[in-house]
Amino acid sequence: MSKNAIKKSLPHGWTRGRLRDVLITIEAGKSFTCEPRQAEEYEWGVIKVSAMTWGTFRADENKAVPAGKPYDSKYEIHSGDILISRANTREYVGAPVLVGKCRPRLLLSDKSLRLIPGKEIDHRWLLHMLASPQVRHYISDTATGTKDSMRNISQQALLNAPIDIPPLAEQQRIVDVIEDGLSRLDAAQRSIDQCSIRLRNLRDRVSNPTFGYTVSADADAADFPAPAGTIDLDLPRLPRDWRWLRLNDVAQVHGGVTKDSKKQNDPALPEVPYLRVANVQRGWLNLDQVSMIRVPEKKAIALTLHPGDVLMNEGGDRNKLGRGWIWEGQIPGVIHQNHVFRARVRDAEIAPKLLSWYANSSGRWFDQNGKQSVNLASISLSKIKNFPLPIPPKAEQQRIVDRIEDNLSVLDNVASLTTRSLVRSASLRRALLSRAFTGRLVPQDSHDEHASLALARIAVERDAGTTKPARRRSVQRARTTTQQEPNA
Repeated sequence: MSKNAIKKSLPHGWTRGRLRDVLITIEAGKSFTCEPRQAEEYEWGVIKVSAMTWGTFRADENKAVPAGKPYDSKYEIHSGDILISRANTREYVGAPVLVGKCRPRLLLSDKSLRLIPGKEIDHRWLLHMLASPQVRHYISDTATGTKDSMRNISQQALLNAPIDIPPLAEQQRIVDVIEDGLSRLDAAQRSIDQCSIRLRNLRDRVSNPTFGYTVSADADAADFPAPAGTIDLDLPRLPRDWRWLRLNDVAQVHGGVTKDSKKQNDPALPEVPYLRVANVQRGWLNLDQVSMIRVPEKKAIALTLHPGDVLMNEGGDRNKLGRGWIWEGQIPGVIHQNHVFRARVRDAEIAPKLLSWYANSSGRWFDQNGKQSVNLASISLSKIKNFPLPIPPKAEQQRIVDRIEDNLSVLDNVASLTTRSLVRSASLRRALLSRAFTGRLVPQDSHDEHASLALARIAVERDAGTTKPARRRSVQRARTTTQQEPNA
């Protein structure tokens, strides 16, 4: 069978058309002058594009219209409206939402569109159809803008989206099966998400070298480190044969190189690879993209990383402070930037993995001792040198490393299973929607009225200019499960 023949094949009672054929009208929002704050309940607010994601409408994602500024209430959003974001990120451009409970005095922005379908179209069917792989492929191919930035789809391009339309009775049968399937998938995904959260918490717990070694308040315990001008919070009580020291007691701690734009144009300076905050993750190093930098030769030699060096982030988002892992010599001659500290253990006082694991489990300490500027958080070299560090007995250290690695290996296997489950869930969503909108989800009924007759009546309704009553009529019931992008 030829490709054209396959294209012309439709289930009984279906007709082929465009999105425009099932709508009475499509209404574009308007550009309003706004303040950079959320509108109070009594104020007019303009919806943000971030308010419209897959199946979710958040009325509190808005900006206030200044008092006294002109506005037009015809752009007000109502419960039951079907909205689409026509300017958004690649993931969300064209994502449909059905407005549920909505606060009053909320306006449609110029980056949003309101779809008003004809009476012959089930609102829920339209919502799911707009999330189908077929329509998502069309939007992805038609939207303009760069891949990684804001994407746009014009009103006319959206109206021209090709769709296959079943009879109204079959639309309703399709929706019932879709929503039952999506409800089951949503429940499964919630369980997977909860499992992922528990795994992260358990990983933090078992990777802490002190896990399983703390002693009770009445037991003999190791002395806590002397005060050093840091906020040490409640350090765990450890056996007497352990020691509490400061990081500077067991390691040489150094900051990295600050990038000098002038030196980058000097070909006389050697160019070497260097690690940034983005390379230093919690418990691993991301070396997919390693930048180059020109520095004087002496500085390059002084800052060259050695296998076993522990890397710890000095700056970035607040939850990145102190996170890091161990350099294993993957790239010759690599150095580190000023936002990454290097701790080089002296005299094998502590296994580098134990140092890094404990730092990664001490987020509260770094949060308390860091400082926040307008955009970035940071912690000073003097503070990080005074990081309190538990030192197990030498004979015990390798056993602790082996135990933690065994536990993490088990958790990694479980995490791999949850990842595969999420991929499988996304695949099932795509398959469900694909079958639904190609006539393979529910059987056709020969008694159903042909969809072309319904489209003819919608055309009459559209030509009669009944937009306003159509928008304010009672809305068909909306499904309660969460839509997600079908990852088409």
